[in-house]
Formats: sequence, structure tokens, C-alpha cells
Amino acid sequence: MAKLLSNFRTTFLLSILLAGVMIFAFGRIAPGGFDLGFAQAAFRWVHVVAGILWIGLLYYFNFVQIRVMPAIPAELKPAVSKHIAPEALFWFRWSALVTVLAGIAVLFTRGHVYAHEVLTFGLAGGLNAGDQQFTLMGIGVWLAIIMFLNVWGVIWPNQKRALGIIAVDDDKKARAARIAMLGSRTNLLLSLPMLTSMAMYQTLFG
Repeated sequence: MAKLLSNFRTTFLLSILLAGVMIFAFGRIAPGGFDLGFAQAAFRWVHVVAGILWIGLLYYFNFVQIRVMPAIPAELKPAVSKHIAPEALFWFRWSALVTVLAGIAVLFTRGHVYAHEVLTFGLAGGLNAGDQQFTLMGIGVWLAIIMFLNVWGVIWPNQKRALGIIAVDDDKKARAARIAMLGSRTNLLLSLPMLTSMAMYQTLFG
């Protein structure tokens, strides 16, 4: 067991396998079997797993790396910028993409009417009594989409310059590092309202 757990890839693949067995078991006992409701549950599982990785790394960058980097001795900083940060950014940006795609899949497996209500903040077909819940859920969905676009359109392009993946002069590197930091802080700012929308809606309205 110790040998198995010492290997990250083996441990993670085994965890996915065990989760797959449980997902299959849920499909076997679900009221509709492997129907659209099951597909929605499976997409939600992907959405949650990828979202944990995405937001977890966002919090790692903001709670740990950005705050601690100025105190790290200059000779040790390349260990972070050349090895840890690029790896973390790889999982960060791809988990953001998977989170958003799986979330959109959840939206539409709940029906086109539901998806349209959420994406239009409850305004599809006119604002009626009870549509406020779609407004609040829509805020969360669009915040997540804005955060995703920020990852791929602002944070990652500037991090490539700041980390030296794309060669630029020192002034452009410093400017890119600041823009990437501000982009990351923007996502930190939006993350709790976004998560509030997701968690509160799911608990109160299902």
C-alpha cells in the first residue's frame, strides 16, 4: 500500500477507478437508471471535482504563493517560478476549462428552459414570481464564466511572460507579473460570491 501511495499517478487513477465504480452503482439504483438525470449527476461530479482543483489552486496562489514570494531569497525563487508555478498553472487553467464545460452540461441536462432562465437571470419569457432564484444562480454562472475568461485571457498570457516561458525584457516581465497578480486577485474577489450562488441555490432550490 505504501508503494502504491508513493506514486501520485497510480493513486489518482485508482481513486478515479473507485469513483467510477460508485458512479456506476448509483446508475444501477437510480430511479431512472442511466437516463438524463444520471447524466446530469455525472456531469455535476465532474464539475465539482474540477471546480475543487481550480478554486483550490486559485486559493493556493493567493493565500500562499503571491504572499510568500517576496520573502523567498532570490536564489530560491527560480525553484518556484521554473518548476512549481508552471505545473500549478497547467492544472489551474485546464481545471477551469473543465469546470465551466461540465457546469454548462449540467445546465442543459436540466432542460433548455432551465438553462435559458439561468443564463438570462430569470428574464427568459419575462420576469415572473419565483424567477429571482434564477437571477441569483445566473449571477454565479456568469461570474464563473468571467473568472474562466480571466484565467485564459489575462492570467495565463501574462504568467507566460512573467515566468519566462515567453521571452520579454525585464520591464515587460514585471508589468506582466503585476497584471497576472491583479487578474488572480480579481478571481479571488469573485470566487466567494460565485460559490455562494452555487451552494445556496443547490441547497435551497435543488
